[in-house]
Amino acid sequence: MSATQPAQPVPPPEPARPGQSGQSGQSAQSVPSAPPKVTEREARQVAEAAREQNWQRPSFAKELFLGRFRLDLIHPHPLPAEEDVRRGEAFLARMREFCETSVDGARIEREAKIPDETVRGLKELGALGMKIDPKYGGLGLTQVYYNKALALVGSVSPAIGALLSAHQSIGVPQPLKMFGTQEQKDAYLPRCATTAISAFLLTEPDVGSDPARLATTAVPDGEDAYVLDGVKLWTTNGVVADLLVVMARVPKSENHRGGITAFVVEADSPGITVEHRNAFMGLRGLENGVTRFHRVRVPAAQRIGAEGAGLKIALTTLNTGRLSLPAMCVGAGKWCLKIAREWSGVREQWGRPVGLHEAVGSKISFIAATTFALEAVVDLASQMADEDRNDIRIEAALAKLYGSEMACLMADELVQIRGGRGFETAESLAARGERAVPAEQMLRDLRINRIFEGSTEIMHLLIAREAVDAHLSVAGDLIDPEKALGDKAKAGARAAGFYARWLPQLTTGAGQVPGTYRAFHPSGHPDLATHLRYVERGSRKLARSTFYAMSRWQGRMETKQGFLGRIVDIGAELFAMSAACVRAEHLRASGEHGREAYQLADAFCRQSRLRVEELFGRLWDNTDDLDRKVVAGVLSGTYTWLEEGILDPSGDGPWIADAAPGPSTRENVHRPLR
Repeated sequence: MSATQPAQPVPPPEPARPGQSGQSGQSAQSVPSAPPKVTEREARQVAEAAREQNWQRPSFAKELFLGRFRLDLIHPHPLPAEEDVRRGEAFLARMREFCETSVDGARIEREAKIPDETVRGLKELGALGMKIDPKYGGLGLTQVYYNKALALVGSVSPAIGALLSAHQSIGVPQPLKMFGTQEQKDAYLPRCATTAISAFLLTEPDVGSDPARLATTAVPDGEDAYVLDGVKLWTTNGVVADLLVVMARVPKSENHRGGITAFVVEADSPGITVEHRNAFMGLRGLENGVTRFHRVRVPAAQRIGAEGAGLKIALTTLNTGRLSLPAMCVGAGKWCLKIAREWSGVREQWGRPVGLHEAVGSKISFIAATTFALEAVVDLASQMADEDRNDIRIEAALAKLYGSEMACLMADELVQIRGGRGFETAESLAARGERAVPAEQMLRDLRINRIFEGSTEIMHLLIAREAVDAHLSVAGDLIDPEKALGDKAKAGARAAGFYARWLPQLTTGAGQVPGTYRAFHPSGHPDLATHLRYVERGSRKLARSTFYAMSRWQGRMETKQGFLGRIVDIGAELFAMSAACVRAEHLRASGEHGREAYQLADAFCRQSRLRVEELFGRLWDNTDDLDRKVVAGVLSGTYTWLEEGILDPSGDGPWIADAAPGPSTRENVHRPLR
């Protein structure tokens, strides 16, 4: 979980103590400094500096937010190469056999641990190296087939899916693939492909989505090393990891530009202690912990990229890394659909199967249509990532946001369909003679996805920042209170030229022309062309709404998080509708369940359009202002009388644990798997 909290866009030696790893002597200059105190503006500047500033390749989602429906960027649906398909399908067959014979999901849930023999089997299968190039001993799967493998194994055990995803999507392999030196790749990728589990360490006890306050330090020790001090929280895989990617702050000094920097660190290095294995409401097999660094010497050769480039590396890694999470959400949706279908056909109420009652049937339709659309989004974004022709930073973020939210809704509906049995554990169901269906576990396991790799609230802000990038590029200086009048004048001229060309494009478009997108209304199939015309009109309306809001609120726009969240949610629905229609047409053209795919796409688009219309209405008709007043009252204690009549079962202790640097006083619970 540590690397899963992205920045807000818009944001002398001491004797060893019991349980502490051994230490080597280090320079006195390694004494860490206190966590930096930063203002909100400074925090935003750090986040802004970490963004990819330029758009070198086209982006379907970016254009969508600007009111330009570029169907040509996603249709015809991009396809994988035949060799990629052959290699991917062969691995999926081996993975399926392994999951059927060697993975006991109920045992992992019961014991809250993935058995060592299961991890050894994954290593022998090559699952640690799914995304690693074969020249380093990996399988070299495409993003598409990597995601399909995660969906498959995650359906049996979400904890295994999380282990493999954290290792390859955000752990050592991905940042080294993108930013590592050849020497680093030669040294670490063969290990990551076969035996070494990796983890990514960014989050700290008091630092989540504001990395400007990162407290872990990496103090230069001569010319050839750094000394790390600090504490990292929610280190997924950290309890069992062999290799770590650690984000730490290098102090600025002579010959050192300083800033947040990334390092590859051996997990058994002297001075590293895994102080605690965290336990959660779901993903009970997750090897997630608290890791302390006390005067850990790391060779400079293990620094990834330049000093100060760590946050950019983290966020760039997540551009495609985020796709693994919605891939597992697709797997969850497929399982929810299977259980809903089987149960709703057997369970009778008032003389009919419950699935034939409209109140239950509407839930089944939602699960089926949403699963189809979510798979369309993930497959489309993944194939676009494989082709590397488009910039998919927004598409991947939308897939993560939309997938995590919709998967939770689908699991909740399945629990409701199952009734009391949905609330009952699989173990209890089996003990009294019924099928062990872990619906409640699915709901618990999926809940973290709305927080993993950027909470929904942070994703809203991150995507919103990217969506308004074109506006800020031409008019940002106009609303920046620190800019001089001369800068504002230049910005005004740029903005006038941009908006003179852009605004007229938002008045009319192909969505108002009957018969447009005719290829999506083949004979005998539902009319998907009408939905694409709606997306085109919705895209222009979305862009007009964004422009109006920026004109109205200007510099205060970044504080309108409710509005920005709805803007992003509308964009997510429009993207999902587009992907669903393109996927349905691709399946029809290839002769694969085309009629059924069209029906599912039609159902999804009709459901999605209702949500979009509600969101558009809530852009301007909402309780945001009143909510702010209520919140101010809550935080000031105005409503404490409302809390009377209860007892708080919470234990004692601070809200945030002390993370002062220094030697560990706890037993090291690190247990690398061999």
